[in-house]
Amino acid sequence: MKHITSDQNPQIKQLRMLRERPARQRDRILLDGVHLCQAWLQHHGQPECAVVAQGRLEQSDIAAILALIGASRILCVPDVLFSRLSEVESHQGILFVAARPVPALPDLVSENAVWLDRIQDPGNLGTLIRTAAAAGIRRLFLSRGTASAWSPKALRAGQGGHFVVTLHEEIMPETLLPRLAVPLAATTLEQARSLYDGALPQQCVWVFGNEGQGVDPALLQAAGLRIRIPHEQDRVESLNVAVAAALCLFEQRRQHGAVG
Repeated sequence: MKHITSDQNPQIKQLRMLRERPARQRDRILLDGVHLCQAWLQHHGQPECAVVAQGRLEQSDIAAILALIGASRILCVPDVLFSRLSEVESHQGILFVAARPVPALPDLVSENAVWLDRIQDPGNLGTLIRTAAAAGIRRLFLSRGTASAWSPKALRAGQGGHFVVTLHEEIMPETLLPRLAVPLAATTLEQARSLYDGALPQQCVWVFGNEGQGVDPALLQAAGLRIRIPHEQDRVESLNVAVAAALCLFEQRRQHGAVG
């Protein structure tokens, strides 16, 4: 374990530069807090670097995390310095620096998947990732114009869901549509059938659209299945996108007998 006390230390300067860079432009991700660090260790193994506040070294959950990391990867800093590095106002005293996953697009998409089209709110995005993971989805595509999946708010809302799915960002319709070997199912209020009328396909790519504008017209046109969720439209115009996704994904799961 390396102890650092100066904010002029080269490693600390690099961490501060990373923190100040917009999430979309980072080649490394910051995982702030006990739960995210635990989830990364469980699913990806060692981080590039672990930073811990000196005052939290004896805290049991943090000590357990550090025990799983090679000592050469751990930086211990004063609490005040840690506060300057953390992206969370009420930090928990530990953060990881890890390589940002950039998986290659599959040649063919033949599995159940989710396509998030220009989702703007990072909290919604993180909740959608967490919901999809809970419903058994293993792959998500994020259209260009969607918030960064690796922003602090999206990571916190995802609660570790990011690490059990494969995330493809900056997706363009012309790149992904030709690769689909399963139906495209879009949620919309226009020319759509009820979610509860008839069987849903066992495998499809669900499209959930922008909070204000909905699904891109080009994706709607390509969709073989257009789904609406019955609700009191005279009282509420539309549902939150994460709520809509949860209803669709878990209705599909119910219909096809998934357990767990």
